[in-house]
Amino acid sequence: MNTSTPPGDDRTATADSTARTFEQLTGRAPDGVWSAPGRVNLIGEHTDYNLGFVFPCAINLRTWAAVGLRSDGIVRVTTGLSGTDGTGNSPEGPATIPAAEVPRAQLTAATASGWSAYPLGVLWALSERGADLTTLPGVDIHLESTVPVGAGLSSSAAIECATAVAINELWGLGLSRPELAAVGQRAENVAVGAPTGIMDQSASLLGVADHGVFLDCRSLDATLIPLGLAAAGLELLVIDTTVSHSHATGGYASRRAACEQACLTLGVPSLRDLGPDDLPRAEAALDQETFRRVRHVITENQRVLDTVQTVRERGAAAIGPLLDASHRSMRDDYEISVPELDLAVEASRAAGALGARMTGGGFGGAAIALVPGTRTGQVTREVRAAFRAAGFATPTIFPVTASAGAARDR
Repeated sequence: MNTSTPPGDDRTATADSTARTFEQLTGRAPDGVWSAPGRVNLIGEHTDYNLGFVFPCAINLRTWAAVGLRSDGIVRVTTGLSGTDGTGNSPEGPATIPAAEVPRAQLTAATASGWSAYPLGVLWALSERGADLTTLPGVDIHLESTVPVGAGLSSSAAIECATAVAINELWGLGLSRPELAAVGQRAENVAVGAPTGIMDQSASLLGVADHGVFLDCRSLDATLIPLGLAAAGLELLVIDTTVSHSHATGGYASRRAACEQACLTLGVPSLRDLGPDDLPRAEAALDQETFRRVRHVITENQRVLDTVQTVRERGAAAIGPLLDASHRSMRDDYEISVPELDLAVEASRAAGALGARMTGGGFGGAAIALVPGTRTGQVTREVRAAFRAAGFATPTIFPVTASAGAARDR
């Protein structure tokens, strides 16, 4: 049910609709409906797997999981996600597997393809944490979502976290939110084959309305920071370029590999252990491309700290220059932007945005722009006009709000 223009966050209506579809597919009502949000990363890109700092927020676009226990030990997952026919079928068909076989399936990107890798990967990761799938009941899971796929808004983590909170409750596993975030990351790394960090799942599970999640990816300490966007007359505008991306493809993985190689060369456990004063040493020891990758991570970590301090002391309206600097670093040093993202940033800034940057893993997806509410219409019009003039596909542009994390909706 993924639409070209994401709808609002009428959680009750969508939870009810997901439950009705579950009942149509299974002939019975679900035991509950849970949902988890996508996220916008305000700042802190490609720092999470380097054990650095990130500052995302959960958003008012979500994935719903209607779940019901089965007595036959079977796990069956259906979906209305983008790319399916909306009736629980998809190019791969419903995903069905005996629960007892999940831990033995050596679930990898090669054995679980497409959308099914996310929920099945969560079950596999839960089995690694002690869930005995040989004795636990099976489940029917039906998924629906309003998070655009491929836009850099973490549609994958929304699936993983909605599944994880539902199964954690129904199976009585008693895992904490940080533990469930680690489960989602493990599913994404192994079952999906995307070498991502823990930011997306943490934002989806820990988010609170009108707050950003300031996360230390080494200690996993999370602090909720009030944003006060509406009170300041600001909107956070998403500009989805419609250039689809995938974290499982080579560009993302090569950036992570470059960071790991730099750590070996510089003799540090992670790039988190380096600060701005270490840049001259890094430049002397590394080739120029690898140095640029390292420079992005080091300076981006500092920008996260500066952004959190600025929000606390001066309010969100003052972070625009930090957003701009983050985008330049991703464009020039990490080289993960594309022309459409650069144009989205440039055009929105020219139209009155206070700051803008690409968000997400890069190579496509979306940019975000911090915009005075009185200029939202103008920014939208001028960005679309700029895309038309460049011969690019029309972007999907919509505001998002910082919203609550994963929860049971009915």
